[in-house]
Amino acid sequence: MAADPGRAGPSTILIAARNEADRIGETIAALRHEFQDAEILVVDGNSEDGTAERAEDAGAVVIRLSRTGKGEALSAGERAAAPGPLLLCDADLRGSPGPLAASDADLAVASFARRSGGGFGLAKAVARSLIRLRTGYSAREPLSGQRLVGERARAQCFPLAPGFGCELRMTVDALRAGLSVEEIELDLEHRPTGRDLPGFAHRGRQLVDALLAAGPLALNHRGLRLPLVGWSVAIWGLLARRRFRGAVALVCVLGMLDDAFSGPERGWRAHLRARRTTGVAKLIGIPLAGAAATRSLSGGLLVGLSANALNLVDTKPGRALKAFLVVAPASGFAPFAILLLPYDLRERVMLGDAGSNALGAVVGLNSVGNLHGRARWAAILALAGLNLLGERRSLGELIERTPGLAWLDRLGRTR
Repeated sequence: MAADPGRAGPSTILIAARNEADRIGETIAALRHEFQDAEILVVDGNSEDGTAERAEDAGAVVIRLSRTGKGEALSAGERAAAPGPLLLCDADLRGSPGPLAASDADLAVASFARRSGGGFGLAKAVARSLIRLRTGYSAREPLSGQRLVGERARAQCFPLAPGFGCELRMTVDALRAGLSVEEIELDLEHRPTGRDLPGFAHRGRQLVDALLAAGPLALNHRGLRLPLVGWSVAIWGLLARRRFRGAVALVCVLGMLDDAFSGPERGWRAHLRARRTTGVAKLIGIPLAGAAATRSLSGGLLVGLSANALNLVDTKPGRALKAFLVVAPASGFAPFAILLLPYDLRERVMLGDAGSNALGAVVGLNSVGNLHGRARWAAILALAGLNLLGERRSLGELIERTPGLAWLDRLGRTR
């Protein structure tokens, strides 16, 4: 695909900042001098040192966020920005990013001519390998935050992946969309991170965010683009050698297919009318996996209904994990749910259908050993009723309207 023809300079300069009061004013002044027609938007990620006030004093428009995260901040800024190309800059940038605006590429990325500080290059090497794995492209600066984003790249790449994985995924999305990417070597510098504890912690976050950003992503209920980590349920079961791990892994795979290839159908009736959908594959495959693992028809029904029931409540951060911990606190997967819960509540990751279906299947598989005869069939009828109710009404809304459940549902959620 050809690059944008005759593109003008950036309409907006986006800066994600947190605790940069000592440098933000100078950065803004230099950018205002170089790009006089561009609006400068600073998205402040809950700074504690007056960064927002310094940015406003320097003439920038400031958006204040109550949460941190570079990708989230830049995405919030993009939603508020005027149409047109965007120039993304770090808050502590020194030097001119002007040549980026002269590029005809859909995405122009600054490559630093001089290295200043840093660690041993592990995070950058992993990020470079991930981009090559996903696209075949060899990036010199996979994590560079200085970027000129053309209008076509803006449409393809936003909202960005969360945290420090935003730049890596931006490059991947642009290349996979057939857009042009150019790296330009520039004489730039920013505040270096050292080979000390804070520096290694920063690069550790970069590494984790990059790994998550390179995988599957999806939009949540608020339009944030988050990593889908449901596959980790299967990994936990396989590595910890949990009972029924094969069945749980198979359910997880069926959920991953639904996450990746699902259509507009919602609810079992819509899937059955459409016939060939990933939902129909789950409708058939999950009970079969349960029946094979438990060697009983009733076990298959219990597993299938439990998997869908937990999926029906997975409409807000942390809700499905809390429901799982309430009904299966002694499960071998409970430690996994506890570890993942803070990240789900803070909207850093999502379970997706893979995770909610798999954990729901765990509930059903564990129940088979505890429920027999009439008690098992009573549980099947109750779950069938819950699933039918979920077809007609939102179970999430019912939870939000029920005292006690509503309080538990909101507990720990950022908003």
